[in-house]
Amino acid sequence: MLISFKLTALTNKNVDYHSGIFMAVILSIPRVWELIKHFKEWCQSRGWRTSEHEDWVKVGNEYHNFLWIRMIHSSTFEKVATSHKCAVREGISYHVVDVSYAAWLFPQTPPEELIQMIIGNPQLSKRTAIYDLSWAYSGKPICLKLNETDSMVFKEFERFLEQKWGVELRPAYKLHTEEV
Repeated sequence: MLISFKLTALTNKNVDYHSGIFMAVILSIPRVWELIKHFKEWCQSRGWRTSEHEDWVKVGNEYHNFLWIRMIHSSTFEKVATSHKCAVREGISYHVVDVSYAAWLFPQTPPEELIQMIIGNPQLSKRTAIYDLSWAYSGKPICLKLNETDSMVFKEFERFLEQKWGVELRPAYKLHTEEV
């Protein structure tokens, strides 16, 4: 079977040259919920607190919440992103905590208006990050990110993606000025 592809669209990380033949290396990244599970294990090895049931990491007194979703309406995103709350399970009960930072993980390209909403709101951009994993799930080792937060957990998440899964992080806002 002959498969043709545009070589310039691929990065050096996923193209190998063997005996005069270019071969594409398949990127194998787990589904979002498995990715977060692996990352929470990574965090536990650093002494950070995580939850078995929810997708947050606690460092000191700060909660760093991970939200993964395919599609979301901009008004819903705004309400959730500006509320800065999440439920924490303790035993059989839950209580609501203030979230210092929230990262939204999208396995499909997020709506452009979400990116613009964060860029246009300095308060929101200090507490909210977006990770567009759609390229990684389509076989290219790229994740577009919008992370202007000071979250050490999100910086560690980026390192985790690069070191464990070979995913290159690129700024999402450059998407319109340069070809991926």
